[in-house]
Amino acid sequence: MDNASNGSEKARDAQAYEDIDGITAKVASGEISEALVVAEGEERTTWFVWMLVACASISGLLFGYDTGVISGALVTIGGDLGPAELSSGQKELITSATTLGALIGGLVAGMLSDFLGRRPVLGIADVIFIGGAVGQAVCHTVWSMIGCRFLIGIGVGVAACVAPLYIQELSPTRLRGRMVVVNVVMITGGQVVAYGIDAAFENTRGGWRWMVGLGAVPAALQAGFLFFLPESPRIMIRRDNYEAAHATMAKIYAHATPEQVDLKVRSLAAAVKQSVEITKSTTLLQRIRLILTDPINRRALIVGCGMQAFQQLCGFNTLMYYSATLFKEIGFDQPTAVGLIVSGTNFIFTLIALKYIDIIGRRKIMVWSAPGMIIGLVLASVAFHFLTKKTGGDLVDGTQYSTTWSAIVLVAMILYVASYATGLGNVPWQQGELFGLEVRGIGTSLATTTNWAGNLLIGATYLSLMDRITPAGAFGFYAGLCLLGWVFCVFCFPETAGLSLEEVRLIFRHGFGIRESERLREEKRALKASEKAQRATGAGVSERV
Repeated sequence: MDNASNGSEKARDAQAYEDIDGITAKVASGEISEALVVAEGEERTTWFVWMLVACASISGLLFGYDTGVISGALVTIGGDLGPAELSSGQKELITSATTLGALIGGLVAGMLSDFLGRRPVLGIADVIFIGGAVGQAVCHTVWSMIGCRFLIGIGVGVAACVAPLYIQELSPTRLRGRMVVVNVVMITGGQVVAYGIDAAFENTRGGWRWMVGLGAVPAALQAGFLFFLPESPRIMIRRDNYEAAHATMAKIYAHATPEQVDLKVRSLAAAVKQSVEITKSTTLLQRIRLILTDPINRRALIVGCGMQAFQQLCGFNTLMYYSATLFKEIGFDQPTAVGLIVSGTNFIFTLIALKYIDIIGRRKIMVWSAPGMIIGLVLASVAFHFLTKKTGGDLVDGTQYSTTWSAIVLVAMILYVASYATGLGNVPWQQGELFGLEVRGIGTSLATTTNWAGNLLIGATYLSLMDRITPAGAFGFYAGLCLLGWVFCVFCFPETAGLSLEEVRLIFRHGFGIRESERLREEKRALKASEKAQRATGAGVSERV
């Protein structure tokens, strides 16, 4: 009976082999290939996949730690860098240097990973993290600190761009979103760890050096782990290294038969055949031009950059940077603890996204969660209006404000952060799945750069907005930007859950693909159901035999 069942499955796989030559034609015509669906077949998750994702996600931990740790370090530096106290301008330079470095790092990272591979570029980021962390710990001047924060920023930009890309290209289709969210969980976890380290060394002489220096530890660990991690199978196939791609796929799909693994590799090679040909026959500049001039690539770029711009222009990172200061001004006795509540909310609701992003889908999560952000910001704007009436609309440090309105501000911020963490904090980092292999590195670079440019813009204007249009006006302004972002999601952001990286490209052929993505997903579900039924029928026949 078992032999008959296995024979039926092998016959089904053999039929898929015969269809492989038609995969490229199907992809080009905008249809789901049945051979690709059959090849996906066995997708049970193995320990190897989770270990791989956990090791790659250390980049997320470094991202979160190095962006979060500086808030505590700035408070305790004192006169260690020369001046008796750091001026506001010096603090802003130290903070913004990281963002500027991240912008540059993000711009080059994806393109560099197309040339060197995803894994070596992650290793380069680790070396940068170690150098920046050690440099900060031993520096004695303001400008050396600024330079080391800039170096750390380059590492952050590289990690933010390449880690999600690497994870996506190694993950099974049905769990791809969840695997990327693991990296985001590590980012928020890194921020929480940073706040904890800040608190631990807050009253230690020279404790800030430990705060920034400890960032070298996880970077060194990941650098060691990278020697045991494989390169992306898609990069291997692009280099015609089918044997290495086969070995990696066999580890990822350990429950699949050798025939099924071989089918997966051949199907993937056929699906990316056109991308490989384009990559081999064009220069980097030509591919940059291609992503801007080809309608399919341009629409994907608009969606990727638009989602990253939304993530930053909603004002979330200003809340994370200035939460302790803000809560102190409105009357909370322990503003750092209140700030920890906000970061904890971010972490917890990111775990919820981890559970449901592949079940509910990216688009639905965004369309449903963004209104919560808008409501939270509007509520905060109203609360600030009534809270600051007696001080002319401005926050004046030392003023005794209404505890009721202060509590409402906190509740509004928790609602806003919970909504952000559920959707907008995660979904834009799925950006790599929007682009074809030939422009995937370039597309993720440009989208990541958009993120950091938005971060730089919001960070540079937040305090000015608070002064010029009052806190109520500033939060109302961010609510308006969130409304525009939600409208963008409704009309331009298609669903990609359940589609392979090669299939996602199909949805942008005739527009932004809101309806086309649903059609392709429905077609794929039908093919999967048919494939499952045929295998079940084959198994039933074999049992009767």
